[in-house]
Amino acid sequence: MEQRKHWWNGKWGRLARRDVFLRVDADRWHVEQRAGGSEGVSRFYEYGTAEEAEETVRALLQGTDTWRELSPRPPTSW
Repeated sequence: MEQRKHWWNGKWGRLARRDVFLRVDADRWHVEQRAGGSEGVSRFYEYGTAEEAEETVRALLQGTDTWRELSPRPPTSW
């Protein structure tokens, strides 16, 4: 599975931090919505097209948080 994009709401701390990830695996697109940092709770969504996944990402990024796009990590072979 390849991570394409990652957004963070810019807040630190287990109670405030939220992340949204966009990933692709073959022809399936995956969106992860995580609350609480790396040890937090995640919700997962799966789609057949990039457009469907991006629509969900746009909906998740709406609100009062100041979302920042983070660069995905390069493969470990780099």
